[in-house]
Amino acid sequence: MRNHTIKYLIAIFLGVLTVPGFAPFYLFPLPVITLAFLFYLWRDASSATRVFALGFWYGMGLFGAGVTWLYVSLHDFGAMPPAIAIFALVLLCAYLSFFPAVTGWVTVRMSRNEPYAWIMIVAAIWVLMEWLRGTLFTGFPWLALGYSQVPASPLAGFAPIMGVYGVTLILVLSAALLSFLIQRGKVVWRLGAFFGGIWLIGFSMQFISWTEPVGKPVSVSLLQGNIEQDLKWREDHIEKTMHTYAQLILESNSRLIVTPEISIPLFNDAVPPEYLAYLANHAKENSGDVLIGLAEHATNGIDTYYNSMFSFGASPEQVYRKHHLVPFGEFIPLKPVFGWIIDVLQIPLSDFSRGSSDQQPLQLAGQQVGVNICYEDVFGEEIIKQLPQATLLVNVSNDAWFGRSIGPHQHLQISQMRALETGRYMLRATNTGLTAIIDEQGSILEQIPVFTTAGLHGSAQGFTGATPYVKLGNYFVLVLAGILLGAAWIVSHRTGRNI
Repeated sequence: MRNHTIKYLIAIFLGVLTVPGFAPFYLFPLPVITLAFLFYLWRDASSATRVFALGFWYGMGLFGAGVTWLYVSLHDFGAMPPAIAIFALVLLCAYLSFFPAVTGWVTVRMSRNEPYAWIMIVAAIWVLMEWLRGTLFTGFPWLALGYSQVPASPLAGFAPIMGVYGVTLILVLSAALLSFLIQRGKVVWRLGAFFGGIWLIGFSMQFISWTEPVGKPVSVSLLQGNIEQDLKWREDHIEKTMHTYAQLILESNSRLIVTPEISIPLFNDAVPPEYLAYLANHAKENSGDVLIGLAEHATNGIDTYYNSMFSFGASPEQVYRKHHLVPFGEFIPLKPVFGWIIDVLQIPLSDFSRGSSDQQPLQLAGQQVGVNICYEDVFGEEIIKQLPQATLLVNVSNDAWFGRSIGPHQHLQISQMRALETGRYMLRATNTGLTAIIDEQGSILEQIPVFTTAGLHGSAQGFTGATPYVKLGNYFVLVLAGILLGAAWIVSHRTGRNI
């Protein structure tokens, strides 16, 4: 029993140690190494039940350390009592940890301890479980392992082909190969060559241009108002917020100006028309447009509310309505069961309606702008719905909910992945940071410090064309996972031989 307890503690430590592999540390080799040691523990375990437990405790370490920013959202700004906030966080981490736990259990049950089958099965099941985690109950794909490889790892070269889940698959395959090398205590040339070949191919693919520039670069200004979350919705602070963004807009001569998510904490029909007209006229003087985040009040027989981005300026006025809403933050699922949460959390406007899932890019400043709001850019399969038409991508967020945590940095890295997957610039305008211009290779060209009031003024190049991921979405990696499982079944049912 003592021996098993030590192994569970090691699994927790491995999960915690995986977190620095993500932003803001970007130590991309770490997830490969920690996962390889987890697989070593799995193969040394005495039963599938032990493997399940090791996977669960690894997950508790990973998510417990990686999504601590949720406590800031629930307690510091959501006014949830500390004990309840901690309980909610532990419950979420336990749910998320179920997926790596099941991965280990299924791998042991399917592989029949045949080494080559084991390698293929663990990679396939891990990515399928990760995809499932990003799909069930509207999905929570945060800390998908593939994100850790953006932008510097050679494995990032697979992102335009297979997306973040494809990068996860290659990462897990690499870790499985490495675990066998560790277990044998010497280099097995076939596995070593395969491991090196995978990374060399990924490195080589980083030099492939899947998309091409179209037109001249457009001048852009991404505004960061730095409005404190606990002041944002106070009526006595709204006028100051409007003045802050008006001043930032007037200081910009760019053709495309972008404010953060619900930058003006009012419904669109409550904003003084002369205020919007004034800002629209300024944008017209630059032959451009300004995107302003507002809560939208629509009446179609019944009152509905949207989290929206409105455009004003030289182009016809347009609107984008957020489609993928945050559970318990922007809508309450199963209200008869969870409706009481509204009374516990002090979150304004927690009952939005969903915008259409097939909205098209906005025609602004001579570009086709694919807009996504906050949490939406976590779902690559939804972002590509506006492609290949979109020449630029824009993400607007209010990461003030995360406070001074690693959450905003992780969110920025997710946007870097979206840029890589699509071969497009990603422009991020956030309330408190991180506001940045990301190029089509996923590299951060410019950014401004967190918790500062400023505008990020630069230029962005539009791109045309479609990466393989834009064309195929997640289907490619899901089919590849199925092929690996089929191949593993064949291998595991023949006379096995150890490596």
